[in-house]
Order: sequence, then structure tokens, then C-alpha cells
Amino acid sequence: MTDQPLVVTAGVDTHGHTHHAAVIDPLGRHLADREFPATGTGYRHLSSWLSSHGTVAAVGVEGTGAYGAELSRHLARQGLRVVEVDRPDRKTRRMKGKSDPIDAYAAATAVASGRACGTPKTRDGVVEAVRSLRVVRRSAVKARTQAINQARQLVITSPEQVRAGLRGLSAKVLATTCARLRPGADLADPAQAVKFALRRLGRRIIALEEELAGLDAELGALTRRAAPELLELKGVGPDVAGQLLATAGDNPGRLASEAAFAHLCGVAPVPASSGRRDRHRLNRGGDRAANHALHTIVLVRMRWDGRTRAYVERRTGQGLSKKDIMRCLKRHVAREVYRVLTRSVRDTATNRSPIDSGLAQAA
Repeated sequence: MTDQPLVVTAGVDTHGHTHHAAVIDPLGRHLADREFPATGTGYRHLSSWLSSHGTVAAVGVEGTGAYGAELSRHLARQGLRVVEVDRPDRKTRRMKGKSDPIDAYAAATAVASGRACGTPKTRDGVVEAVRSLRVVRRSAVKARTQAINQARQLVITSPEQVRAGLRGLSAKVLATTCARLRPGADLADPAQAVKFALRRLGRRIIALEEELAGLDAELGALTRRAAPELLELKGVGPDVAGQLLATAGDNPGRLASEAAFAHLCGVAPVPASSGRRDRHRLNRGGDRAANHALHTIVLVRMRWDGRTRAYVERRTGQGLSKKDIMRCLKRHVAREVYRVLTRSVRDTATNRSPIDSGLAQAA
């Protein structure tokens, strides 16, 4: 008989400094496990070690969006199929225990049995760049809001001689005015100390505004480069488009259908029927940031889009509540966004712009 190469399935439990890999055969028997450093050299040794046990059918990796991000990219470049694996639930861990080898074997078993079949984000394109810049922008927005709130609080508790010139100002004018304050040399005086603090906060707010303006310019260019058609949709701006792109990833085709994308965004309807009452309720799962982005689109359309306003009036006349109407609208927007995202990626893969593709379809 001719020797047949052994087909194995691997699993990796990822951590910040080390990764633990395990290999099982087609019958689920444990073959070997080993720990590798989370470095470039460690990734190369890990992939070579996996191949030494036979033909690798798939590799289940925990934390493909965190500790296992670079490992997933490395394995994909080696031509291996990478599967995203969720960590075992608490009930399973209470029954079977917790250790790195146990988690690695559990990841391999989940892939071999078909329980884990999700394709991770590739994180190697323009969308990953958008996600990275959005992290910085989000922190800058939070810091600016915090500084504005602190300045307003100091104005409330400051002496009247300071508060008189700062009362009732908008955030932008308040920051500019505070940045121009000239405190005295004696900071032991509460009035001079509060002027000094307000000047620092005002300059911080102005600096954050300039940082946000630069980030918005970069994000706008990257977003338009990744999915220009997405920005053409009503209610979609650079910030909303960036969030939806980050949720779908550089490979939105990994989502099986627009229903899967709706489920990912938390807008898939959840049955809540009882007796003669047939209804659905809001979905509280999924990516809440993506859900908020779709919510923003719906709010804009309910205010400015004629067709959406007519739909709201018609459904209100049918007895639907505002929450139910918005749930239906978010589901429709998710379908529209998914089609645009997948079309943009397909056009990019074929080196055609979305405009050229639209002309070709029209012809």
C-alpha cells in the first residue's frame, strides 16, 4: 500500500508574549503541542512545526483581532487556511479545566468538528489603516470632551472676576478665550491659579482640535479610497463609513450574506412573538459601534430623506412604534451597505473603479 500523507488540524491559544499550538489527527486524537514566542522567528518556527506533522487542513486561532492578529497574517501568507475560534465558554472550562494546551487542543477540535468556521479579517489593506487612525481619533475626541467639561466646571467654581468673562460661551469660544488668559505670578491666589488652569485647558482643547482636523482629512482620503460608493449613500459621512469599513474588514466577502452582515451589526430581527401577537424586537448583540453607525444613518434619513419620511408615516399609520420602524430601517440600510462594500472590494480586486463597473453594467 502507498503511504498517504497525514492530514492534521491545528489550534493555537494566543497570548501577548507566547503562543501555544496543538495538532490533532482526523479522528481527533491529540498528536503534539508546543509553545512558541510571539515574534517573527516564533511564527516561522510554529508554521514549520505544524507542517512537520503532515498536511495542515486548517488552523484555528483564538484572538485573531488581538494577540493572534500577526500570527493569522503570517499563516495566511504561508497558504494555510486560518479559522477564527472563540474561547471556550465558562461551562466547558469548569468541566474540563483551563490551561494553554487544553485551549489549543479545544481550538483544533472546534475547527475539525465544524463548530468554528469563521474567516478572520485579513487586516492587511486600506481598511486596517482606517481602523488604526480611528483609534487615535476616538481617543482625541474623548480627551477633547473631557477637557471641555473640566474647563466648564472650573468656570462654575471660579471667582466672579474670572467667571464674568467666561460665562455662557460656546466650547470653541471658551477654549480660545481661556488660551488667552494671563495669570499672575502668585499662583497661591485662587483667581490666578484658576486662570493658569483654564489657560492650560484652552491650549489643550485647541491642540486637540487641530489634531482632529488632520485626522479627519487623512480618514476622509482613506475612506474614499477604500469604498467611494459608500460615501455616496445618504446619511453616510467619513466617520460612519470608517466604522462600517472597520466592522466588515478588508475582506467583507468573508461574510456569507447580507443577513450575516446584519447579524454582525446587531440589526437582525429577533422573534418576540407570544400567542396571537406576532412581532420582532431590537437585537442587543453584534458590534454596537456598527449598530450606532447604522442608527446615525437612519436618523439623518428620517430627517432629510423624502422616501424615508414617507415610509415612517406609512408604517406609523399601520400601528408600528418608532423603535420598530427604526429597526426595519436599520435592517434595510445594512442590506444596502453590504452590497456597496462587497461591490467595492470586488472592483478593487479586478483593478476597476466602481464608476467603471457601473458604466459596464449599464451598457
